[in-house]
This record gives sequence, C-alpha cells and structure tokens, in this order.
Amino acid sequence: MTIFHAVVPFVATAAILAGGYGKRLRPLTHNTPKPLLTVGLKPILIWQIELLRRYGVDNFVLCVGYKKESIKKILGDGSSLSVSISYAEEEEPLGTGGAIKNAKRFLESEEYFFVLNGDILTNLDPTPLIRHVRERSLVGSIALVKLPSPYGIAYVGEDDLVDKFVEKPLLPFWINAGVYCFSPEVFDYLPDKGDLERITLPLLAEKKLLAAVRYKDVYWRSIDTHKDLDEARKEVSYLERSLGS
Repeated sequence: MTIFHAVVPFVATAAILAGGYGKRLRPLTHNTPKPLLTVGLKPILIWQIELLRRYGVDNFVLCVGYKKESIKKILGDGSSLSVSISYAEEEEPLGTGGAIKNAKRFLESEEYFFVLNGDILTNLDPTPLIRHVRERSLVGSIALVKLPSPYGIAYVGEDDLVDKFVEKPLLPFWINAGVYCFSPEVFDYLPDKGDLERITLPLLAEKKLLAAVRYKDVYWRSIDTHKDLDEARKEVSYLERSLGS
C-alpha cells in the first residue's frame, strides 16, 4: 500500500454533503442513501473519507438528512476508519448551502476546511485548493475538472467525409468537481436554505473571492444516475490502483 503523509496540518476538517434523496437512483435509494451505495466493496462515503485521510484530514462533519440513521449506524463516530465523525442533521432539506450553514457550529473555529459533495468519486489531491485561500486571503476555492462528453464525437473534414470517431472525449470546458476549500468567512454568504452552487458560489465569484484549481489527468465521476454507478463499478480497479488501495 502506498503511504501518504499528512501535508496539510492546518486543514484537518472536512464537511461532506450527504443529505440528498438520490431520486435518479431509485429504487436503489428507497432504503439506502446515495452516499452509502457501494462501489467495489466500499460505500461512496468511505472512499471519500479514506481519500481525505491520506492528506491529513482526520475530523469529518457529515451533513445528513435523508436516511440519516443508516449513515450514522454504519459510520458511527468514525473510530473504525481512524477519524472522528460528527453529524449536522437536517430535519427538512436545506439545500447544499443551507446544509453547510447548518454545520457552522462544527466548522466556524477552523482556519480553513474542505467541503465535498457526497456523491463523487475521485483521486484528486485537495491540498492545492488551500494555497489560494490562504495566500490570497480569499473566502474559497473550487476544484475544476474537464467535462467528459457523454457521447462519441465525429470529426468531419472539409469534404464532408468522416475522418474519425473518438469515444467520449474530454471537452474543452471546465466543470465544478464538487470539492472546495473555504474559510469561515463563507458563512456570511451561505443561505439558511438554498444551494451553494446557485447562491453562494456566484456571489463569491462576483466579489472576486473565489479561486479555481484546474485538475488534469485525475479520476473523477459524479454518481447521479444508474449509468454513472455502473460505470464507476467498472472503473473501481483503476480507482483502487490510483489511490494505492
């Protein structure tokens, strides 16, 4: 197993947004919250915790709502994963921004903290996100990855003859990878109820308080649909190798 050392002792805490309904993954999510769906032998949440633990994060806040008791039962206080886990519980859906704000009591004393969407699988190193926030006195930074085409692409010459096909290439656009680093100032910009992506991030961008880190040649997949889950399960051996699992 590859040994990773903690390289960011000043970011020891991460919040994971794990409260959604996972409607597009029904019926799998009728009884199981999406972050507990397994890829390989592990739930998505455990993949995420193990990734961040490799980079020095040992304190986690899980923002939970739908089927929260299932998550609490499986992960408990985190001791089985050699981390500490607290829970910010929602009694009603608060959106991604509201969920982070609901976790304020766990995060406001941190100098910086990571936030992850609870439905992504990745091997990206989150530590470069810290540099912009710390050195440029910003409120946050966001990981970006290239947008993969869901379809094959046809290249056509000037003679209208097809030159070649490329299956599902990366497109020349950058998308939100669902991995962030924030300072506690972000709580001034979070809604009580509403989405980080629709409210907070555009506001920070408008005020020039949000930096971006573009990640190339990393594994990243958002688990939104049955097809995504099927693809992730096919790719699990690559993910394990890339993480030294």
